[in-house]
Amino acid sequence: MTKTKSVSTQQKASGIDIYFKKIFGLMFGAVALTAVACYLTIWGGGFLYLINENGFNALYYILLFGGLALSIWTQVRAFSLKPVTAALLLALYAVLTGVVITPLIVFSLAINPIAILYSFIIAAVMFACMALFGYKTIKDLSFLGVFLTLGMIGLILVGIASIFWPLGSTFATIVCFIGVLVFALFTAYDMQNLKRAYAVLGETNQKNQLAVLGALHLYISFIAMFQYILSLFNNRN
Repeated sequence: MTKTKSVSTQQKASGIDIYFKKIFGLMFGAVALTAVACYLTIWGGGFLYLINENGFNALYYILLFGGLALSIWTQVRAFSLKPVTAALLLALYAVLTGVVITPLIVFSLAINPIAILYSFIIAAVMFACMALFGYKTIKDLSFLGVFLTLGMIGLILVGIASIFWPLGSTFATIVCFIGVLVFALFTAYDMQNLKRAYAVLGETNQKNQLAVLGALHLYISFIAMFQYILSLFNNRN
């Protein structure tokens, strides 16, 4: 009886390890696609088609809001999509994000190129720490769900408002700090939820869709932290 229980525990541990390896594999692949799309857009001069003398043009906003709509639709439909289809949508969203963040990267290259590396390292360290915390902690983080969702909606609304009314430097800095905090906490919150979801779904077919959904959530948090941190460096300059 004890031996059977031990084998079952080992199988469960092995299963969840494979599950999280798949999640992080998809997530890191999406981050790599974003980096490649951003580099190619800059190298090919594609970012010039995203801006005009007044700022961003219509194409930029189409890609921006199109990517946002795609990410929401993918999250809503995640469990009704085939895992391969969901993974392809994640890849498409990653490419769109890479194109959309190009102006931010170009601006950083012009005023402080090293800030891009610093921002990536800080975001990666914060992401790793919060992901580990969310995975290991025994404290229930579910109470954060409502507050984080409201915070994310608020950040989106502020971002939309800034299109028409540019933010002052001080207010923009505050928004960036809030953005980093919200998505750092989202990382821990999502990690705990993904761990719990695996315990419920186990080895069912839905775990594959959940892996893609989890990768999307973690990807969004990492990229958002990177953008907000880089914006903080830009604001200082």
